[in-house]
Amino acid sequence: MQIWILPESDGITPGYEQKAFSETERKDGLRLLGSRDGREGSVTIHQDVSLYGSLLAPGKSVTFDVKPGRKVWVQVARGAISVACQPLQAGDGLGIETPGDTQITATGNAEFLLFDLAA
Repeated sequence: MQIWILPESDGITPGYEQKAFSETERKDGLRLLGSRDGREGSVTIHQDVSLYGSLLAPGKSVTFDVKPGRKVWVQVARGAISVACQPLQAGDGLGIETPGDTQITATGNAEFLLFDLAA
């Protein structure tokens, strides 16, 4: 999957980073893959975004706290999940704007991305 995120300002020198994150790092949790400051070993993104990846086994869940003033986008890469009781399949995406905990549960083996974005 290739993702393009526009930089937060003009004049930033174009760059490219690629990093592999093991299945173990992403399994049954949320692994930070990309962030503005490259924290936790993530790639650097010149935008107010934190990008997480997860691999969930059927019945496993993760919870993400949507902070006030933020928006979240969940994109299913493969498998099936339920986000706040909304079923999603591979290729589906869902935006979340309501602050608070959002539960994501795998209804089959699943891989998804979660984008935590400035509102």
